[in-house]
Amino acid sequence: MPHFIDLGVNVDHVATLRQARRGQEPDPITAASLAEQGGADGITFHLREDRRHISDRDVELFVQTVQVRTNFELACAADVLAICCRVQPDWALLVPESREEVTTEGGLDVAGDSGRIADAILMLKDSGIATSLFLDPEPNQIEAAAKLKVDAVELHTGPYALARGTAVVHELGRLADTGKMIRDAGMRLHAGHGLNYVNVRPVAAIDGMAELNIGHSIVSRSVMVGMREAVAEMRRLLDSVTIAGR
Repeated sequence: MPHFIDLGVNVDHVATLRQARRGQEPDPITAASLAEQGGADGITFHLREDRRHISDRDVELFVQTVQVRTNFELACAADVLAICCRVQPDWALLVPESREEVTTEGGLDVAGDSGRIADAILMLKDSGIATSLFLDPEPNQIEAAAKLKVDAVELHTGPYALARGTAVVHELGRLADTGKMIRDAGMRLHAGHGLNYVNVRPVAAIDGMAELNIGHSIVSRSVMVGMREAVAEMRRLLDSVTIAGR
């Protein structure tokens, strides 16, 4: 079945489980291969400055072995940027990073940046890597991203995922409104963070949504049913969404 929304599968939490015993299993490289078999259009991995889960070795093997698109998630740290430019993934997703956080807690502050993000984008583009920014659904952040001429913006869906009651409609409206700004500026519309098998369809149905990056819920589901089936279930959910104008 043809599909309109690309599914990027983040395998970081396979490495988190491996880190619990500081051993060699489960292997995120194997998980990436199984995700491809389940219907993933891309594999996302976050090489953190403190290397808390994904390792330099993992990054090398992802780029060498993954057959679908590779999406290298990173902060604007000089050493990690250098690795990204050397291994040449298909995409680089710039995100904020804090040593204390359990997971990414919000979007980049592009509007208030002093030039560090712009310098990182230039470095990535000079290496021929498509660039994306992880941003909160705030109009000033989208306007700032458009000035940097990035290829895509990934909207932070965490507030939507945590919302309850009428707040769900409000957060979905913010995503839709800023999604239109992204498309109107000629950038590709991506979204991710906190999406799961219950809440994903309304985000997938946003007009012009091109890609969703989902990790924790798929890895959690794979513990029960296996990686290939967990990805296939998410793939079927996205393919069931009908979007006006497509």
